[in-house]
Amino acid sequence: MKPKNRNKRLGIVMLVGVLLVGAGGLTLSALSRSVSYFLTPTELVEAAEPPTRSIRLGGLVMEGSIERGEGVETLFRVTDGGAEVTILYSGILPDLFREGQGVIVEGTVQPDGRFTARTVLAKHDENYVPKELQHALPDQNVL
Repeated sequence: MKPKNRNKRLGIVMLVGVLLVGAGGLTLSALSRSVSYFLTPTELVEAAEPPTRSIRLGGLVMEGSIERGEGVETLFRVTDGGAEVTILYSGILPDLFREGQGVIVEGTVQPDGRFTARTVLAKHDENYVPKELQHALPDQNVL
């Protein structure tokens, strides 16, 4: 005969295991919805299929590419020296946003290939390069 305490402990251990697996699944589900992949313009252009989810795209604002639209709409191009991507942003741009500056834009790729940004982040000084871009820009003359 098995002791009753042993069966009770086994049931508790199994319940705790099921709860941990459930909590882990919920955590992974929540994280997968909030994760934004970081790409350079070259990686985005060379992708077999454009991503359908939100991504972050980093590079430098191309010289002569900023076009102001109606209201707060702005069209500009971002490059990493190898490729360029057209960005459409509707909103107030950061004070440090200008041609030749490093930016990270977060948004989605539209079916026409244009990138619609929800957020635009501009670098804060002359020596700053986002961590994500340090590997992509060191030997390329992009200006």
